[in-house]
Amino acid sequence: MLKNQRVDFILNTLQQLYPEPPIPLDHKDTYTLLVAVLLSAQCTDERVNTVTPALFKLADNPFDMAEQRVEDIKAIIRPCGLSPQKSKAIKGLSQLLVENHNGEVPADMAALEQLPGVGHKTASVVMSQAFGIPAFAVDTHIHRLAQRWGLTNGKNVKQTEKDLKRLFPEDTWNALHLQIIYYGREFCSARGCDGTICKICTTCYPNRKKPKVVHKP
Repeated sequence: MLKNQRVDFILNTLQQLYPEPPIPLDHKDTYTLLVAVLLSAQCTDERVNTVTPALFKLADNPFDMAEQRVEDIKAIIRPCGLSPQKSKAIKGLSQLLVENHNGEVPADMAALEQLPGVGHKTASVVMSQAFGIPAFAVDTHIHRLAQRWGLTNGKNVKQTEKDLKRLFPEDTWNALHLQIIYYGREFCSARGCDGTICKICTTCYPNRKKPKVVHKP
């Protein structure tokens, strides 16, 4: 199967399975989404969703969060891991939103990436899911699947993002990010599929006999 055929098959398959993929992180507005995405680094969405109710009860907007003690934030988010760094980042980005953006999350990639704890992936999620601006957030899971499906030879998420953006239409990026995540969890997980088991892997590479070796970012 040629690459353009794989792209079409993957796109059609994911669209059939997940026509309207929901955002897996519980939130009520752009600010709470930003914080939830930050917390999800090296943590499952399920765990984040168990932690954020208490955190947002403490403070659910940048004005209130900026007034909280780092220690109080850290105590709540500890189950998410990396709590010392994440708690400082949550307070710090809240302060900057108040000081520089009138308490609003900016719909600007560069401005988002200047906030403490907000990397390119987090900023991409917020741009796409909160503002509807085309972006393709690539995490380690999407990076792994893109390699299994022959969409990239990139050895890091930055190159994989470039390759995926080049292959898929811009108006599919926002949904596709979530669709790939959901498919990976359900059918093509790190342990559940080695590149020779799920429907997309076996259809794209019917003659593949050995597990697909992927490069970790």
